[in-house]
Amino acid sequence: MTFEDLIPAPRRAWRVPSGEGAYPLGPGTPLHAAPGTESTAHWLRATLGAATGLPLPEGGSDSGIVLRIDRALAPEAYRLIVDEYAVRIDGGGPAGVFWGAQTLRQLLGPEAFRRAPLAPGRSWSVPAVVVEDAPRFGWRGMMLDVARHFTPKEGVLRWLDLLAAHKLNVLHFHLTDDQGWRIEVERRPRLTSAASWRPRSKAGHRASPLWDERPHGGYYTHDDLREIVAYAAARHITVVPEIDIPGHSQAAVSAYPELGNTDVVDTAALGVWDNWGVSKHILAPTEAVLRFYEDVLEEVLDIFPSTFVHIGGDECPKDEWRASPAAQARMAELGLTDEDQLQSWFIRHFDRWLADRGRRLIGWDEILQGGLAPGAAVSSWRGYGGGVTAARAGHDVVMCPEQQVYLDHRQDGGDDEPVPIGYVRTLEDVHRFDPVPPGLTPEEASRILGTQANVWTEVMEDQGRVDYQVFPRLVAFAEVAWSTLPPPAERDHEDFLRRMTAHYRRLDALGVAYRPPTGPLPWQRRPGVLGRPVEGPPPTV
Repeated sequence: MTFEDLIPAPRRAWRVPSGEGAYPLGPGTPLHAAPGTESTAHWLRATLGAATGLPLPEGGSDSGIVLRIDRALAPEAYRLIVDEYAVRIDGGGPAGVFWGAQTLRQLLGPEAFRRAPLAPGRSWSVPAVVVEDAPRFGWRGMMLDVARHFTPKEGVLRWLDLLAAHKLNVLHFHLTDDQGWRIEVERRPRLTSAASWRPRSKAGHRASPLWDERPHGGYYTHDDLREIVAYAAARHITVVPEIDIPGHSQAAVSAYPELGNTDVVDTAALGVWDNWGVSKHILAPTEAVLRFYEDVLEEVLDIFPSTFVHIGGDECPKDEWRASPAAQARMAELGLTDEDQLQSWFIRHFDRWLADRGRRLIGWDEILQGGLAPGAAVSSWRGYGGGVTAARAGHDVVMCPEQQVYLDHRQDGGDDEPVPIGYVRTLEDVHRFDPVPPGLTPEEASRILGTQANVWTEVMEDQGRVDYQVFPRLVAFAEVAWSTLPPPAERDHEDFLRRMTAHYRRLDALGVAYRPPTGPLPWQRRPGVLGRPVEGPPPTV
């Protein structure tokens, strides 16, 4: 492989001035890790060592693979120099060194992405190049919904490896919803004994007549989650947990009926929801509910060191609050004039609660309704508009508009696309996405922390289905999040496709069941399972 095949595209790359050549790697090639780079050295020995069969013993700093910190670089920036003497990776911080190691892996070719050598004893070499690189955004994420369809722990660890291979650094972990609760809460055991399982699941879109009659569920123990967080941290990935409040809460209410609006609904009769969409059953605006979720979040904070904690705040139908005398009395007591303000009261409470503990609240853009909580950040999903409003009000934003980067949306308009949902969003569409819309001032644009692609799993029942929907579009998204690209219309998509030729071989080596450029393979199709395609181009809102 050469530097011309790198994905994401680096800021600058060129052959070394001495001309053509390569640095050979062999059984005696040493690996030197300067202070601050030890975790990358461990990763190189475990990952490249497994793929190449090379031991990479500890050595001096004048030959072999040399890892160093250069504080003159930005924390996630790196400089990779390969010449006849050594492979040197300098990073502005430990993360920068790690991203440089990801580039080294690509330069070694697709076989470097396997778990064992294909030809023990074969020779390896790194082309003589210089790569100077740094990310455009500090938040480069993917949201994984494990509430609708559960991803076992080993699958989450696999996703962390895939994110790291594409220089993505945030896993937004959607842990609770109407259809299941996925995090152990020791003080509230029924959240896992009862709320983590549903008796059956809708097969396809919610309008489908088909059902999967198998019970579905699962959850992560505290130790599972600590392992996930540590595994992510070793790859310089932050795991941002999401606990949905006050909507998307039927699973929790089914386990603890007192959480719901008991004066208008027989909450004791509710179960974990077995259909898709948005349940009308939401949390009651009581002090007892606040204390319950404070207990939940105490355990969340003990596990997840992330500065940000996502509390959802989206798609909260307020019919029960309108009908509930208790909710209306609560509004009057608080001096609130409508139910949007009552939702804002929920959000503001947890904004203050998290801030008192040194954390920051982030929520979906509906938290703008009724007044945005001071200090809160916004995940702008309904379009650019919520993010623009928040940025202009001085709030931080993660751009993830559904019209552009919801990877559950279909990739092609063909009849053989499995369970087609939403707008057609092709590989090229994602590659031409820009997280910063026009019209923002430089100060407002600086409020955009970054971007993430969202993966909602209602119609993705297993790893193969998730792989198909996510790849190869996540590769294009990773380039958007990392690389400094021209404006969308000026991007060289043909060059990206040329680089994808090499990258498909890397994905093959990693065992990713991506959508082939020619369309789904026979086993990837889902004939007869109803989707919800939306025709025409998506609006820019």
